[in-house]
Amino acid sequence: MHNVRSRILLALLFILAGAAALSTAAASPLPGAATVLHDVRPGQGVTSVAWLSDWFPPLAGTPADTKVFILDSGKPGPVVFIAGGTHANEIAGIVAATVLVEHAIPSTGRLLVIPNLNNSASSWTEHPGTPAWIAVPTPRGVRFFKYGARYTNPVHQQKPDPTQYRHPAGGDAFEGSETRNLNRVYPGSPDGTLTERLAWAVMELLCREKVDIAIDLHEAGPESRLAYMIVANPKNLDMAAMAVLALELEGISMKLEPSSETFHGLSHREWGDATNAVSFLIETPNPAQATDRGNAVEDPRYPLASRVATHIASITAILEAWNETCAPASGIRFERWPDWMEVARLGSGSFLNW
Repeated sequence: MHNVRSRILLALLFILAGAAALSTAAASPLPGAATVLHDVRPGQGVTSVAWLSDWFPPLAGTPADTKVFILDSGKPGPVVFIAGGTHANEIAGIVAATVLVEHAIPSTGRLLVIPNLNNSASSWTEHPGTPAWIAVPTPRGVRFFKYGARYTNPVHQQKPDPTQYRHPAGGDAFEGSETRNLNRVYPGSPDGTLTERLAWAVMELLCREKVDIAIDLHEAGPESRLAYMIVANPKNLDMAAMAVLALELEGISMKLEPSSETFHGLSHREWGDATNAVSFLIETPNPAQATDRGNAVEDPRYPLASRVATHIASITAILEAWNETCAPASGIRFERWPDWMEVARLGSGSFLNW
């Protein structure tokens, strides 16, 4: 019965996505523009749901607009921003952010979560054989998550990739496709490409909501030096070091690296430099980004539940470091929060709603 119900749900998602594509395309200046629908089921802690375009109206009606889930305790405390899906093929960050939306209940402060930050990247895949959806089992059935690409959909960008991309602030030149990499174009531009406008919208949210802590969830190839790493803006490197030490005591080994002084456009660098927020980026290993590619979704060496648990453990350690150093009397605290060890043991689906 659960399998039948799950298949019906997936079919409905496809039908709704198609209907949204038709209706949005007709009203939007972008051909074929549509917001990809995601199965996110807000938990008791969610007090409101907004759109990123609420902070930057020109994003409305474009394929880059995405939902922002707000968990407001109604009590004083820091404002925390967590983003998954900067790269829509880095699925552990997307699932971890979704778990927070569906499970967390803050008792102080405010939590803003975007599980699918680059929604345009959710609309396509770059490699043949890559699944468009992945299944996450829960105690009551299967949940489906959209599996996308690293870059903004080139159709949505509406501008050919240049031969090379160099950030306006300078630095090294990259392949032209990097102009569609959200994590290369911050702080963005209000009248730039779709990717640059998306980045600009994020910066508007961070500034206008007076975000104190900003965390970007990513994955890297298992052989990459970035796997199992926290990257921190230099102004909050000490806080990141506290988090890494706490994680080591929990049995999780994470490397630590400061934002490069010369590598512009990255979230942890630009978020922290342009706003008052302390900013971090968390990386877990993703078998889909391995050189041999293997299983694009699940791998016995790097199971999804373990990667999601590492993200949640790292977020927890960062928030605890904030509470200890910046606001011991009025930090961010939770009535309910996913325990990373239980996520690793029971699987991500045990913390998702049905």
